Amino acid sequence: MAFDGKIVLITGGAGGIGRAIGHAFARAGATVVLAGRDVTALADAAKEIGPGTADHVVADVTDAASTARMVETVTGRHGGLHVAVNNAGILGPVGPVADLGAAAWGDVLDVNLTGVFLSMKHEIAHMRAHGGGTIVNVSSNIGAHGRRPGMAAYAASKAGVSVLTRTAALDHIADGVRINAVSPGASDTPMSLLPGESETGRAVRMRGAIPAGRVANTSEVASTVLWLASDASAHVVGHDLVIDGGSTA
Repeated sequence: MAFDGKIVLITGGAGGIGRAIGHAFARAGATVVLAGRDVTALADAAKEIGPGTADHVVADVTDAASTARMVETVTGRHGGLHVAVNNAGILGPVGPVADLGAAAWGDVLDVNLTGVFLSMKHEIAHMRAHGGGTIVNVSSNIGAHGRRPGMAAYAASKAGVSVLTRTAALDHIADGVRINAVSPGASDTPMSLLPGESETGRAVRMRGAIPAGRVANTSEVASTVLWLASDASAHVVGHDLVIDGGSTA
C-alpha cells in the first residue's frame, strides 16, 4: 500500500482518527494535507506528522464556498488530489428526540452529512477531470449498523453518510473515482469517553460492552482507510466497512 507521489486530503485532520490517518499516509509516502477549522490544531498536527510531508488548510466543510476553496488550495499548492478522506464530524448533544433542539439537530447534520456531500462534490469534480482518484468517508457503526438511545441526530447523519457513499460510488466509478466508507465503533479518542470518565474507566466499561473487549486503536482505523484507498482494494466499490470489535455483528 504505497502512496509515493500521491496527494491526500483529510478533513477533520487535527483530531484523533484524522491525525492517525495522516501519519499512516505519510509513512506510506504520501503528501498529506489536513483540513479543519482550528488553524492552531492543524498546524500542530502537520508539524507532528513532519515538515515537508504534511500541510494544512483552514476550511469549514458546512460551507460550499469554503469546501471549493479547500480543494482549489490543495490542488494549487500540490498539483493534484489523488485521495480524499472525509473524516470531519461531531457527536452533538445526547438526549431523547423530544428534547433535541432544532439548532442542535441542524449542526450535527450540517457537519456530518452535508459536510461530506460538499467535500465530495468538489473532490470528485477535480478527480474525474484529472484521471480519477479514491475517496474514503468516515461514517460510524452508530447509524446504518446500530442505534443507541439519545443519539438520533448522530445516528441519522452517519446513516446518511453510508447511503450517500454508496450512491456516489455508483454515480462516479465510471469516471474513475472509487468511493467507499469505514464505520468505526468506539475508538481511542475523547469522543468515546463518558463525561468525567478516565481512559482506565473506559477500558473497564468496554470489556463488557464490546465483544473484542476494547476500543479500537486509531492506527487500526487508519490502516483500514489506507487499504480502501489503495490499489489492493481496487474492486471494492460502494462498501461500508465496519471496525467495531464485533459490536454490531
